[in-house]
Amino acid sequence: MAAADEVTVVAVDEVEGLAVDGLRWLTAAAREFAGGGLAWPSKLSDDELDPMFYSGTAGIVPVLLEAWRHFGDDAYADTALRAARSLADSVDGIDDDSLYFGRTGMAVVLRALHTELGDTAAGAAADRALELVRSRFDGTRWGELFELMGGNAGIGLGALMAGDAELAVLAVEPYLRTAERTPTGVQWAHRPGTDSRLHHLSHGTLGIVLALARVGRATGRADLVDLALAGAANIVARDEGGPEGFLVVHSTPQYLPDAIDPYGYGWCHGPAGDAQVFRLLRDVTADPLWSALADRCWHTVTHCGLPQRLRPGFWDNNGRCCGTAGVLALACDRIAEHQDPYDFAHVLVADLAARATRDTDGARWSNVEHRATPSDLEPCTGWAMGNAGIVRELLRFARLSRGGDPRYAFTWPDQPSVPPQAPIAAPERTP
Repeated sequence: MAAADEVTVVAVDEVEGLAVDGLRWLTAAAREFAGGGLAWPSKLSDDELDPMFYSGTAGIVPVLLEAWRHFGDDAYADTALRAARSLADSVDGIDDDSLYFGRTGMAVVLRALHTELGDTAAGAAADRALELVRSRFDGTRWGELFELMGGNAGIGLGALMAGDAELAVLAVEPYLRTAERTPTGVQWAHRPGTDSRLHHLSHGTLGIVLALARVGRATGRADLVDLALAGAANIVARDEGGPEGFLVVHSTPQYLPDAIDPYGYGWCHGPAGDAQVFRLLRDVTADPLWSALADRCWHTVTHCGLPQRLRPGFWDNNGRCCGTAGVLALACDRIAEHQDPYDFAHVLVADLAARATRDTDGARWSNVEHRATPSDLEPCTGWAMGNAGIVRELLRFARLSRGGDPRYAFTWPDQPSVPPQAPIAAPERTP
């Protein structure tokens, strides 16, 4: 981590301006949909529209809600309502039921549009989506994936957030009978036919832990919470970063070793995401162990070298899933909950500002694939790798820096909300 006197501070007005430019590029990328709706492709070069929470329209709506709340500009709400029409029309046609890649994520967003903007058609479409999800359950799972992004854990989280606690329990109960005992706890296979066991939030044991704990707490199911704690214990026992830090390998044995690094640091496969699970377990159990583990995750994140591009393949992503924006989300959580200094958040924001492409079209970000030529990838629109996820975190950072509300307009299913509290003090050095 850079020393305090080396930190570049981007003026708050400039951060907000960058977010506005990102929104301008994003809204211009929308395409007309039948019936006056709007939808997005994951990239401008794509002919196919993408309704997904991960990379398409469903993941873009939350940043529109964020911008509406942040600026008080109804134009963003109107754009979100037009997006609701395309999502509602897409519910029946998609062949996936998961949170990030299918109907459950669409249902979560449609329910939010009903709740926040009074769109009753969106609410009806959310109900229809969840009924379709329920009808496609085979008694154990919905498809090949069996984790948070593409499987039961995400469906449980999404169903709970969308108001269907019964479906949430139905989704996570199979983990009780499929858990594999280890010397230190339990784990699960993320898909059939592989010996590798993934450990982190997006596709591994900790994502299942988060769903079990959240659904178990909300429904009074102590057996689900106990299973979550056993899964967490299995991961904690694998720590290689102690006593100050926390770092666990991606998988055991390493999954796709020729393509995936053994260690990651972001939301998806590293301590930036692990800390979100530990924050939830802190809230569920009131055990100080989990706060200490979240602190250790943050120590590792702030001492691993990111957001510097230390070597080819290290930290080549700006986005919310695998890159800088996901770490900024945790930095702002810590500012809100612990009054952490803004120093590392400023490092992250400055890096995002420096890597943005800005012109008359607005602002956008290109990620890097060092094994490809050219290595700069086409900018994406959505939550995971693109503008939506980055802009959402920039807006929250700007609000925090002015002492505003640290909560989001739309709470992401796998990021615990910070508790309601007094406004956060702005950093003294912020211009």
